[in-house]
Amino acid sequence: MNGLVSGMRVAATVLVGFAVLGAVGEAAADDLKIADGLTVTIEYTLMLPDKTVIDSNVGKRPFTYTQGQPEILQSLQKALVGMKAGQKKQVDLLAEQAFGLHDKTATMTIERAKAPPDVAVGSVMRAPDSRPGVVLEVSEKAVVLNMNHPLAGKNILFDVKIIKVDRAQPGSSKTP
Repeated sequence: MNGLVSGMRVAATVLVGFAVLGAVGEAAADDLKIADGLTVTIEYTLMLPDKTVIDSNVGKRPFTYTQGQPEILQSLQKALVGMKAGQKKQVDLLAEQAFGLHDKTATMTIERAKAPPDVAVGSVMRAPDSRPGVVLEVSEKAVVLNMNHPLAGKNILFDVKIIKVDRAQPGSSKTP
């Protein structure tokens, strides 16, 4: 009987030891700071300086990306380096750090026959290379598109909350 009790104590000690090691491992994962190669999950709100909301995933599925990869703006990634899960930050980006300055020469002219029949000035349509463009002019022979990003020339703000920093590969929580 004494051997059985002693064996149970050893087993209990081993189980408690593994539980403690597991808790230490979890704590270490919670302390990961954003750095290249790590998977980062965030909630964000993208705004103009006047606080007009352009996009947000708050209350929706979080966005996951790999730090150091060209999945989100490099200037935003740089601003998030060193942050940990649970932290929040507002990142102010000048136009040239965000979607670039507005380029008046960034236009594309396509044949009118390749445009939808109801194309109109101000509408958005896809260029032959699949990029969206805003219609600037429509004539019998051609359609001229503004190929600047819609936020080109605009300063923007990101309110970001770090949900998770992980060594794991990005999962299915990415937004399209």
